[in-house]
Amino acid sequence: MKYGICHLSVVPCRFEPFDTSEMVTQLLFGETVKIYEERKKDWRRARTAYDDYECWIDQKQITFISQEEFDRINLATVSGELVHVVENKENGLITPVTLGSSLPEFKKGNIRVGEQPFHFSGHTIDTSKPIAKEQLVQHAMMYLNSPYLWGGRSPFGIDCSGFTQVVYKLNGVKLPRDASQQAEIGQTLSFIEESESGDLAFFDNEDGNIIHVGIMLENNCIIHASGKVRIDKIDHQGIFNVDTGDYSHRLRLIKKIL
Repeated sequence: MKYGICHLSVVPCRFEPFDTSEMVTQLLFGETVKIYEERKKDWRRARTAYDDYECWIDQKQITFISQEEFDRINLATVSGELVHVVENKENGLITPVTLGSSLPEFKKGNIRVGEQPFHFSGHTIDTSKPIAKEQLVQHAMMYLNSPYLWGGRSPFGIDCSGFTQVVYKLNGVKLPRDASQQAEIGQTLSFIEESESGDLAFFDNEDGNIIHVGIMLENNCIIHASGKVRIDKIDHQGIFNVDTGDYSHRLRLIKKIL
């Protein structure tokens, strides 16, 4: 087995080992993977360390690290900036990083990705410390108007469960990658009136499968990724799209995670 770390802004993780294959998730800067299998020239089957999600990654888009470094590396500090840069201290090149990116071994602005030293001067969040639930909603608002992108996890393109996952990551809580997996954790609430800002609402299709998730807000509103990250009304039936004047998603359940 081999190990890797993402040294680029955002790296696509695909369903099959081809550039044209469906993107199922993304690695953000500083996130790590376990490598299980080689395929063709550049493709590696991997599992993301953050959420144990299986995918295929182009090896040119990660930096290989030792198992010792993989086991030791501290990823508790993440970027709190919508978009910022890290500067390579050896060659002066900069790499954009987005909200929720991990900053390995962060200490006084210095981080290290493999053998490369970088500097980050922006706002950081220590996810090892408890954060108020109200802060979770503030982080969610930073993604407003981000375009919907299947498999996306960044402000430049994000899907519904990627949105909830990264927002919770910013608050030190690990969620699984997919909405159906996220629906299996937490405390189920009996009524929508019991929910608080920051709770998760899940929605199903005609077959009863969970297909969508969003974050509850005050005043019977929800923030979610549908076309873009947007705020809509929600009631016991589901999400009422304020633009179309119709229901877009059918409510299945609400979960309290924090």
